[in-house]
Amino acid sequence: MPEPAFNRILLKLSGEIFAGNQGYGIDPEVINSLAKKIIQISDKNIQIGIVIGGGNIFRGISTSAKGLDRVAGDYLGMMATIMNSVALQSSLERLDCDTRVMSALSITQLAEPYIRRRGIRHLEKGRIVIFAGGTGNPYFSTDTAAALRAIEINADVIIKGTKVDGIYSADPELDPDATKFEAITFKEVIEKELRVMDLTAITLCKENNLPIIVFDIKSNNGLVDIINSVPTGTTVS
Repeated sequence: MPEPAFNRILLKLSGEIFAGNQGYGIDPEVINSLAKKIIQISDKNIQIGIVIGGGNIFRGISTSAKGLDRVAGDYLGMMATIMNSVALQSSLERLDCDTRVMSALSITQLAEPYIRRRGIRHLEKGRIVIFAGGTGNPYFSTDTAAALRAIEINADVIIKGTKVDGIYSADPELDPDATKFEAITFKEVIEKELRVMDLTAITLCKENNLPIIVFDIKSNNGLVDIINSVPTGTTVS
């Protein structure tokens, strides 16, 4: 068997994935499928941190246009990430996988408070750690939260699971001529204004030499292929 390419990863999942075909809310079948894929790489002794978006429940970024205060909207979005995190934890633990949810917002009935050293200790003990509640501050996306947590826990890479199989020159669903990048630099991502992650997250990764791999989370073996160094998706470095 090939040696794993990474020791510690940060897996970023969009909340929209959790909704499945229903478009909103939480689809238990989708979460169970995700949990099985995560356990596949956990069984290879990979230390796994996870950050999940909340777009399937609440999208704070668009609330200002609908008359709701942006700060209030962003806090509602952070709470949505906690709901998704607890749902994934439940699925992972049903499969006998030791999991912790650590939240940047204080909600002790559901999650531990986020403390960097404690999170790293959980990872070292082989527990999957789901970092919920974003950064705990409005105006910062879960992409930025993922970059920040990855840097704090000294992750080797951010692996971003999306609905497409990598980064394209344009939206492949709208532009049939869009071309896929196998590899691209942070500078090119910024110059071409590619929507990989938001600019704050990209800048954090660039300044800390933290690579990002974007792949199709729906693929059966995508995560395992990445861990086994099989070319998959698009690498930003």
